[in-house]
Amino acid sequence: MADRPPIHSASERAVLLTLAAVQFTHILDYMIMMPLGPGLMREFSLSPAQFSHLVAAYGGAAAAAGLAGALFIDRLDRKRALAWLYAGFALATLACALAPTHAALLLARLAAGACGGLAGSVVVAMVADVVPPERRGRGMAFVMSAFPLASVAGVPLGIALSNRLGWHAPFFLLVGLAGPILFAIARWLPRRAPAADSARGSAWSRMRGLLSEHIHWRGFAVTAALVSAGGCVIPFMAPSLVANAGVTPEALPLVYFFGGAATFFSTPFIGRLTDRHDKLRVLAALTLPAMAATLIVTSLGPAPLWIVLAATTLFFVGMSGRFGPATTLVANAVEPRFRGGFMSLNSAVQQGASAAANLVAGALVTRDAAGHLVGYARVGWLAVGGFLLTLILAHRLRAAAPHAAVNVPVGPATAAPFNRG
Repeated sequence: MADRPPIHSASERAVLLTLAAVQFTHILDYMIMMPLGPGLMREFSLSPAQFSHLVAAYGGAAAAAGLAGALFIDRLDRKRALAWLYAGFALATLACALAPTHAALLLARLAAGACGGLAGSVVVAMVADVVPPERRGRGMAFVMSAFPLASVAGVPLGIALSNRLGWHAPFFLLVGLAGPILFAIARWLPRRAPAADSARGSAWSRMRGLLSEHIHWRGFAVTAALVSAGGCVIPFMAPSLVANAGVTPEALPLVYFFGGAATFFSTPFIGRLTDRHDKLRVLAALTLPAMAATLIVTSLGPAPLWIVLAATTLFFVGMSGRFGPATTLVANAVEPRFRGGFMSLNSAVQQGASAAANLVAGALVTRDAAGHLVGYARVGWLAVGGFLLTLILAHRLRAAAPHAAVNVPVGPATAAPFNRG
């Protein structure tokens, strides 16, 4: 089945801006929990383990929602599904702001993760639906820029609000942003009725059909390797910079500011490269500096701040830049009739792979008597293995679906690879 005609280019920017806003608030809602830890632990007298449950609840719920969403998401109009999911996300975030107890906050985080995670899957599917292949890399890159923007602008603003007004304030901010974004969804997003063949059969038969496509498993594998490479490094980066490299807690925000700002500007450039060149080659070109930066960051000892900022900024640019070409390659390989369900399952794979990488890294990193983190360099080499595995798996995906790496729409001439192993 061929991709449906894209929307008029005059409206494309408004659509992408709306989808990026959805991603921004969803990502910020997840990220803001970590710096709110001290306030929440004081407010509810939480142990570190109880606070970790609050952080993990969002990702766990998003993964579970991705698995469930694959059963039905392709049967729904994308615009209507996103509107309902985002409204649920806004209400759940309001419940977070008003939560009187730890248990109530935990339940609200589960609801926010379920709605926000599934909304994120619909966003990626809509980008692939409405942006033609020759501009899809830039479209994906624009929406993916929500992550560095949340790091640069959202998280510092959230911390400032919580310091001044209490831990409730960032959640009220997100609720306030949700109103205009819901209006934009209703105003700018196009209706995309489900494909005629998506309504055939039961939900379970569609799930079997989705899982029976070998190309989908190759896409899941690329996503798992892509996320794992960063998932094992990023959680321990800030503690390592403080304990091993001598960065003061006051200077630590500079790492995220410069890294996020550089990523915000590099992402559109990488998107243009993705549209003009073979996606796998762009991914490979970004992987080499990302590997070098990862090995430097994970082995840093006491160093001047400018060296730390140079290494971490290169790390952020390389690590986040890989997501554009890799995500576009995976999205292009999936038939439109499967795209929503695939992205839901892909979201679950992403969350699960990230959690597994965190656990493996946690088993490798220890603290010595002097307070230094030991074993982080081994995590760097583990990440390098993830980088290389991503390239190998992306090469296998391109071999099975050559059209996915270039700007060729999926049509009858390119449909055959979807059934090949």
